[in-house]
Formats: sequence, C-alpha cells, structure tokens
Amino acid sequence: MRLRTISVTAGVSALLLLTGCGAADMTKQASPFAGAQGAGTVTLSVQSWVGAQANVGVAQYLLEHELGYRVDTVQVDEVPAWDALSQGRVDAILEDWGHPDQEKRYVEDKKTIVPGGGLGVTGHIGWYVPTYFARQHPDVTDWKNLDEYAGQLRTAESGGKGQLLDGSPSYVTNDKALVGNLKLNYQVVFAGSEAAQITQMKQFAKEKKPFLTYWYSPQWLFQKVPMTEVRLPAYKEGCDADAAKVACAYPHTPLQKYLNTDFAKNGGKAAAFLKKFKWTTEDQNDVSLMIANDKLSAQEAAKKWVDSHASTWRAWLS
Repeated sequence: MRLRTISVTAGVSALLLLTGCGAADMTKQASPFAGAQGAGTVTLSVQSWVGAQANVGVAQYLLEHELGYRVDTVQVDEVPAWDALSQGRVDAILEDWGHPDQEKRYVEDKKTIVPGGGLGVTGHIGWYVPTYFARQHPDVTDWKNLDEYAGQLRTAESGGKGQLLDGSPSYVTNDKALVGNLKLNYQVVFAGSEAAQITQMKQFAKEKKPFLTYWYSPQWLFQKVPMTEVRLPAYKEGCDADAAKVACAYPHTPLQKYLNTDFAKNGGKAAAFLKKFKWTTEDQNDVSLMIANDKLSAQEAAKKWVDSHASTWRAWLS
C-alpha cells in the first residue's frame, strides 16, 4: 500500500535483490547488519508510504537516543520485505496491512517470523473523491453511479475511460480486478509513487477538478484535501480470497508488526521495545504531516514528536 528521507544501506539493498518468492531458500543465512546477536545494531524495513516512515523515524530515534543502538533502514516493497525479514536481512516490519500468504509461509510453516503485536493503528483502503465534488454530486459516492461520471473523470492517461488514480505499481491492491468485475468504465492509472499521487491530487484540488483515487487511512493528506469515500459492495470475510474475482470493498485492518524469529528471541532491549511500540492514528498522522508537508527529515519529525510525548514513549522502554 505508500518522500524519501530514508537512508538506504547499499549493501543491504544489493542483497535484497536476491530475495523473492522464486529465490533459493536462504533463511539460514545471517544478516551482516541485523542485531540479533546483541551487536548493538537494528535493521528496520521501511515501506514507501509516509506513515511507515513515521513509525520507523520514531522507533529509530528512540532506539538510538534512549537505548544506544545504531539503526540501519532499508526501503523495500511490501512482499519482498517479508522475504528479507525471514532471511534476517531486516529485523522488523513495523506496519503490515495483511499478507495471508506470507503469514502462512513464514509464521506458520517456516517459523522464521513471529508477530510483534499491533501497531495501534487501523488501516483502511478505499476509493475516494474530493469532498467538494461529492457535495455537488452526492450520488457519486455509490459505486453503481460511477459510470455516470466517467466522462468528467477522464484524463489523457485513461484512454477514453474514467481515471482511477493509483499510487505505486508495487502496492498490493484489488483495483484492476474491481474495475473489471464491477464492469466499470474506468482505467487504473498509476502515478508511480505515493508522493507523485499526492502531487496530482493536490493539483486537482487546487483547480477544483474532480478525481477518483485509490487512497488509504491513516493519511495526513485528508487534513489538506478533504475526501469522501465511495461505497463499494460491502466487505464480507473471504470476499477477497480470490484476487482475480474480488468484487467487494477493502476491509478495515488493524495494522501489525512482525519480527524476525531470531531477533525476537535474542534482540534484547531493542526487540522488547519494538514489541511495545504502539501509538495512535493521530500520533502517526502528526509525524507524517511533519515529514511530507513540513518537509522535515524523519529524524527531525521524530524528535519533535518525542519531545512532546514522553508519557507515551516511556512506556515502550519499561
């Protein structure tokens, strides 16, 4: 599912290129950076969306300034991040939106990954239109009426159909299947990244143009560009089990943390801290806004949050 003040360690990045579902089983190979043996170093996976950067920014700041660890960060896509975590190339994923196949493979079968507890934030993906457009056309918020507005939502990139704007092609979404299975006259168009998608939405909003977009909460942009969700067919347990046949809304997902099994056992205070790391949607949005909108580095934003929320984070160190 999602700017970049991310410090990517070149060696880790090169090693990550070897991972993937089709790669050889390298789960027993030790990471040159992971701190599972008490080396004083922790390696955290950073997904590309700013909420994930906020999590890692605060965790990194506290690990370094309160617990004395050195923290390496690696930006890696959602599914390869599980491979890297299993192999010990990263020690923790702090925001997972649900990957049942990977959970079964690595948590249940291989037992190379263990749950790290809830992040405290509930995530939700959906289709959204700007609120100013929804107020003008209230019926657009029902998916059954979307085709009536396809002409207004058409762009040069959507090939004569309405545009459904998505972010990075690496995000795991159901959007192409939904468009096809609901027989909608729309084309999924990828902006390329969360940052590029935000830029497009802000430009549309500045010009008061209509748009339809894949988006998610928590996300700081709602504070700058109010958006209203389009009601898709109701989500029911299992309705998204077959990715090719999905014809229902996205679920509301309590976001989870995952740790490499060896790190969880031997990572000392760092592992204990990451298991206790838990904050609110408002906390995450505050830090995300500082990174994405105020243009602070992740560590600058983390310091500002840490300085004013001691009662929250001290519990993570106890």
